[in-house]
Amino acid sequence: MLLAVAGALAVAGLAVPAARPAFAASLTEVTAFGSNPGGMRMHVYVPDVRPASPPIVVAMHGCGGSGPGFYSGSEFASLADRYGFIVIYPSAMQEAGFGRCFDTWSTAAKTRDGGSDPVSIASMVSYAGRQYGGDLNRVYATGSSSGGMMTQHLLALYPDLFKAGAAFMGVPFDCFAGAADYPPGTSRCTGGAMNRTPQQWGDAVRRVVPGYSGPRPRVQLWHGTADTLVPYQLLQESIEQWTNVFGLSQTPTSSDTPQPGWNRRRYADATGAVQVEAYSVQGAGHTLPSSGMAAAAIAFFGITAEPSVPPSSSPPVTGACRVTDTVNAWNNGLTSTITIVNSGAGSIDGWSLVFTLPAGQTITSGWSATYSAPSGQVTARNAAYNAVIAPNGSVSIGFQATHTGNAAKPTSFTLNGAACAVS
Repeated sequence: MLLAVAGALAVAGLAVPAARPAFAASLTEVTAFGSNPGGMRMHVYVPDVRPASPPIVVAMHGCGGSGPGFYSGSEFASLADRYGFIVIYPSAMQEAGFGRCFDTWSTAAKTRDGGSDPVSIASMVSYAGRQYGGDLNRVYATGSSSGGMMTQHLLALYPDLFKAGAAFMGVPFDCFAGAADYPPGTSRCTGGAMNRTPQQWGDAVRRVVPGYSGPRPRVQLWHGTADTLVPYQLLQESIEQWTNVFGLSQTPTSSDTPQPGWNRRRYADATGAVQVEAYSVQGAGHTLPSSGMAAAAIAFFGITAEPSVPPSSSPPVTGACRVTDTVNAWNNGLTSTITIVNSGAGSIDGWSLVFTLPAGQTITSGWSATYSAPSGQVTARNAAYNAVIAPNGSVSIGFQATHTGNAAKPTSFTLNGAACAVS
């Protein structure tokens, strides 16, 4: 059935109504949008000022929420007013024991043309193309928690429809084994022990549309480091899935901190195009998106330019620093104690230390800092109690790691973007 929907979408993309009705800039419910096996409700926000073929963004709430609630509690509608895109707000109707959630667990929902919520959402997109002249070549998905899970779900099911997605606090596609595996506390997926190989995660996506060779949707991932409801470690599982789908290395091509507390890893292809990017939001629990994150998502989609960051909000660049790294290794494990010395004249207030672990090393635990990646390029960011390093002062941090025979130290360190002397 969804193959038919996809065909209708392609046709609808070429047939913009000659005369559109006037729309008030308010949230509107649509009751007859097409095939709706999930029994979902559809609300849509169409800004007064928009281009002839505006982009379409599907914005999805978390468990227990609703489309109107996500409209009121997120920044996507105000961004739509500013940049002229349509926002679809689906409301999930599937009861999951703790409120209504988007179905990302059933066999029907994990099968293209299978039914349930994904079919309903595809119908909503088709309707937006027909009724409002939405550009079906610029369709994007985003959502929080259950909506973040559905975001990754839709990117796997409809790589020919969605061009990109931004998932907040989600899980990889095919993480849930079934309805009994969904509720937190009893779920293998969100129970804190989920660990598959990148190949296994990638194969789960490739099986959905066998033989598909077209472009894949670009993926943006967000997760709070203090999230325990949907554990933070699932961010790494999602990274592994999508980098594998794109055939990319597990090592990021770049890493930075575009906003204080937002540690970003980017994974670019051979042309330099970023296909996957992941944000570790320091100290955040199950509370995303917070202010400014919707704008970053819209920028990732390409609807707007990347939002500028006031220079004063970025961690200061240190002029001089020195790092000492002491490693104690055994069999296939090691500990590393890193001392950061501020050898400059000014105080450092807020810091991030970036270094690259030798191949085969993986951090399993750490102290006195938060670590944004377990292997490859690592960003260690200050804890609340050691953010300030006075002139000639120092801070010591450390971690424990496994290794496969190479227990060497990183060869270079940068503190707030500036190279440090290594002793």
